[in-house]
Amino acid sequence: MRLLKVLLILIATALACFGQTESLLIGPGDELRVEVFDTPEMSQRVRVTDAGEVPLMFIGNVKVANLTPGEAARAIEGTLKSKQLMTHPQVTVSVAEYATQQVSVMGQVRNPGVFYITAPVSVINLLSNAGGLTDAADRNITIQRHGDSQRTVKYFFSNNSDDALQTSVMVYPGDIVIVPKAGIVYVLGDVGRPGGYTMSNNDSQMTVLQALASAGDTNKTAIISKVKLVRKTTNGITEIPLSLGAMRKGKQPDIAMQSNDVLYVPFSYMKNLALNASQITASSAGAVIYTHP
Repeated sequence: MRLLKVLLILIATALACFGQTESLLIGPGDELRVEVFDTPEMSQRVRVTDAGEVPLMFIGNVKVANLTPGEAARAIEGTLKSKQLMTHPQVTVSVAEYATQQVSVMGQVRNPGVFYITAPVSVINLLSNAGGLTDAADRNITIQRHGDSQRTVKYFFSNNSDDALQTSVMVYPGDIVIVPKAGIVYVLGDVGRPGGYTMSNNDSQMTVLQALASAGDTNKTAIISKVKLVRKTTNGITEIPLSLGAMRKGKQPDIAMQSNDVLYVPFSYMKNLALNASQITASSAGAVIYTHP
């Protein structure tokens, strides 16, 4: 019977540590459940003080703030040993109640706002509660952990359901979930549907040929030999001539576009207006924005 208890406590400890690999760290106001194996009189529920300590019976104050539950258990075990109260203590710590039960979801979701949770939930469930992503959402999502603005977790919300579920991360009370707006590229000139296109496909990227396909491809009157990519850089605006015919034939690699790039396809010589790079970039400001299908 004793061996079974030992195995159970070890399994519980392992599960707690595993579940807390990226968990919310213990903070002031959290209520902890502390259990000492084979010593039920020492099991207790205590709240973390503003000083980041828990006042434990028979032990006194133990610093647990900014520790995971597994690390807090080790700290309590160390105190039990140092005070010669137990030789080989086995302690488990779990969060019974978080100090805050609010999670903020910001950015490109249909219903941004504050949501109340009493236990950790998956980011997918939380995004579902927020109405899901908008058509303009970037799929690279940031989760800022409670109490530490420098501690963030990145999650890529894949369009592939299996990948999305397998890589899903947990959101904890007090966290902030930020869904940024996807980048936009522009396809202007003699194309079927000139305008801006959000880079909200599965990998949040878009190449020249993909952008051109989204815009309905070039018209028959377009000057294919004069297609260019206009890009803003730290040194100003750069024009990149493109061999569109060679790209289509696979003789030259398709070029990955960057957010705010402008792919310009000139009109026929009869209709063509001589636009420089600055004018092309300026014309993108009034472009219609289309979301990626």
